[in-house]
Amino acid sequence: MAAETRTPPQAWIDAGLRALAAGGPGAVRVEALAKTLGVTKGGFYGYFADRGALIEEMLATWERMSTGELIASVEREGGDAKAKIRRAGILITERVLAVDLAIRDWSRRDPDVAERLRRVDNQRMDYLRSLMREIFTDEDEVEARCLLAFSLLVGKHFMAADHGGRSRDEVTELAGTLLLGG
Repeated sequence: MAAETRTPPQAWIDAGLRALAAGGPGAVRVEALAKTLGVTKGGFYGYFADRGALIEEMLATWERMSTGELIASVEREGGDAKAKIRRAGILITERVLAVDLAIRDWSRRDPDVAERLRRVDNQRMDYLRSLMREIFTDEDEVEARCLLAFSLLVGKHFMAADHGGRSRDEVTELAGTLLLGG
């Protein structure tokens, strides 16, 4: 008789993050995740006490991916400060953007999620400041450029404006070039 294969906890966490990105926190339901994973919900309780425990692990995973892992990946690749800033923006978009946007929306209604988001944003801004200081010396300019760069990364996903015949990617690239001093 073959041994039963258990769905690892990371599979539940990943499925939960995908559900969160697609439908917000209300979409993170144990039965729905089990169906998505093609398993029964019984295995869930071998890893998590309840939905709240899963949510906590999901948020911890997002935080780790969005800060320490992302920064380590950028630093591993090396390059100058401008290259690192661009790479960090690309990695956020590729790895965590959909979850990030869902968490930003959720944080408007949940103070605990808002506090975690503040912690993540502060870590990201601290890293961005350290890189901007390699390019610019005036602290006011560094702070302003960091705010603009971070606002561009997040805000461009909420805008519906046209760009006079240019694509959103073209205008974003131009804005990034301006923010980094040419």
